[in-house]
Amino acid sequence: MHDASFVIALIESRGIAHEVGMAALDKDTGRVMLIQTLHQMHVHTPHMILVPDTFISSTNTSLTPASGTRGTSSSSLSVQFIREEFPQVPIEPVPRKYWNDSAGYQFIAQFCVEDDERAATLVSVTDKYYTLSAACALFKFVETRLNTRFSACSLRIRYIPVEGTMMIDPETVRNLELINNQTRKKSTHSLFGVLNYTYTAMATRLLRTNILAPLTAQSALDARLDAVEELIHSEDKFTEIKDALKVLNKMDFDKLISSLGFSEVRPTTTAKGAFSRVSQILSLRTAIRSLPFLQMALNGCKSQLLLIIYDILSDERLTKIEELIAENLNDDAGPVKGGIGAINARVYAVKANRNRLLDVARGTFKENVADIYQLNHALSERYSLPLTLVYQESGFVFALKKDELEDELPKEIHQRKKMNARMKDSLEETLVLSDKIIRDVVGQIIAFSGVLYSASEAVATIDLLWSFAHVSITIKSGRHPILETVQSAGMVVSNDIYCSDAAHFHIVQGPNTYLRQTGLLIVMAMVGCFVPAEYASFRLHDALLTRLSNDDDIEKSLSTFANEMTSSAMIPRTLVLIDELGRGTSPIEGLGIAHAIAEELIKLKCFVLFATHFHELSTTLSRQPAVVKLSVQRSRPSASNFGLTFQYNLDQDLELAKLADLPDDVLTEARRIELVAYLARLQRDFMKTLKDTL
Repeated sequence: MHDASFVIALIESRGIAHEVGMAALDKDTGRVMLIQTLHQMHVHTPHMILVPDTFISSTNTSLTPASGTRGTSSSSLSVQFIREEFPQVPIEPVPRKYWNDSAGYQFIAQFCVEDDERAATLVSVTDKYYTLSAACALFKFVETRLNTRFSACSLRIRYIPVEGTMMIDPETVRNLELINNQTRKKSTHSLFGVLNYTYTAMATRLLRTNILAPLTAQSALDARLDAVEELIHSEDKFTEIKDALKVLNKMDFDKLISSLGFSEVRPTTTAKGAFSRVSQILSLRTAIRSLPFLQMALNGCKSQLLLIIYDILSDERLTKIEELIAENLNDDAGPVKGGIGAINARVYAVKANRNRLLDVARGTFKENVADIYQLNHALSERYSLPLTLVYQESGFVFALKKDELEDELPKEIHQRKKMNARMKDSLEETLVLSDKIIRDVVGQIIAFSGVLYSASEAVATIDLLWSFAHVSITIKSGRHPILETVQSAGMVVSNDIYCSDAAHFHIVQGPNTYLRQTGLLIVMAMVGCFVPAEYASFRLHDALLTRLSNDDDIEKSLSTFANEMTSSAMIPRTLVLIDELGRGTSPIEGLGIAHAIAEELIKLKCFVLFATHFHELSTTLSRQPAVVKLSVQRSRPSASNFGLTFQYNLDQDLELAKLADLPDDVLTEARRIELVAYLARLQRDFMKTLKDTL
């Protein structure tokens, strides 16, 4: 899986109304994301983070959070967030003068590809002061510090609005094992591993992004589901698309387009750079020639999304690019890996009679190679040695097994060094002369960057949809999508769930597998994939928050959860999964905390699955509307019936809850419920004693 490493520029307002602006660049793929939420930093994995130098100039801490130091109070909120969330990512200060909104807009207008979304991107960011400022700092840093410049209209720049995707906090990503398995990092037993049957690198990235930020637009989800349904029910189309995608296996259009985009303006003075550019143009031609197979496979499809993909792949400009390459490159030249074959593919990539000096240089190269082969043949016959020529980076070498050598090597064999030197000189001259022609071709291709990126997106989308069709199954009842792939058939217990406005708070008494299953099924549905269920109907959620971790750090865990709850402006459309809240303290105190938080969540009217072993909650919350009690079957018998309860001092535990940033009214309610539970226990003990006495 390609885990994109973005260089992210971040700036925030200093006023009362807090606002954030970010610009993220993945140089490998030429993608630039213009963002306004810190949450997106988890979706676009940062490799380096840029901030204004004024944000950290007044602190004495290291700019690299890995040192373990924490920002002082004079650090900006964003810098403190970065140090906590990305402890291994370096923070680079950028002079404040480079954070300029008008210059940022000019950069975006200069580099954004000419496609159907260009105008919408420019309009969307016009009044985004902080985002534009971040874009300016990003491009200035890339140009001055990373020594990289981009061609005009060569980057795929997109503005990501706050709405449109479901927010999933990082803790939930880990708890539900959306991307990685918590036990074994290389294991495919995660939601990403279950859904990933993609062939191309672009689709793999798209799948990861969608899992971390599922869609909330009903129309987009319906379009995906219609396409998946058509692929499932049409075996011929499913197979044809699969065969066409196999031809594109492991290809990365975005990376290829981007490399052409920024290499086109970078002067080449070495054969290495010329060799790389010839390789890129050959790979591009192979990719372009593969698209018609996918286009033909999509011919006759009915669903709207598949028709759109078909139209994109039918763009005449793609044919124009292929013709442009064919005019200058030999048809038999192709991407060959390793050895003299790969060298010859680059040397003879450009057609003859394009440059007289190039033809002469190639003739010289051919003669030098022939001389080396002639020397190898002559020495083999003269000394009866089974010499074999092997091409390496330094040139040709004579290969001979030790047991085949009876005497010392003949002195003539050292002639190859002088021959290699002459051959390398002619090779470099050939590549540099070829590069002049290739650069002209690339310059013309860059004008079509928009259609190339659109084709890349189309391939990624159909690859993703085919992957969803591959894993989509229709089986009875709702089941855990990851356990379904691990355990034997029939071993996973199916469960039903019904959540509505009238019954949105569910007290779950049983294993938390039920909670994880629900969260995973929601994410699967909101990326546009079928789910393992006989019937499923989901409402769109703007956020998915969980408190499922097994740690006992109440201060960290609860404060993080409370902060997510407080900062979410979409609470009524938020799905919350909570497991064993209050278990890190004594039963009475834990019950009080659990009840108070549950009561607050009920008031907020978000959808909650609240797993607990506090049986009293079903009684204490019974007066609240929309509360439903559930008992869950285990998917397998429990290995042990033992349990431990740790008792702590009352005041200490409530003070710790207070440190966890829980609201005062929640703490007050927790104390009240705790007192009620304590009195109820005293009454029960008194009645038992009285009964025993009588």
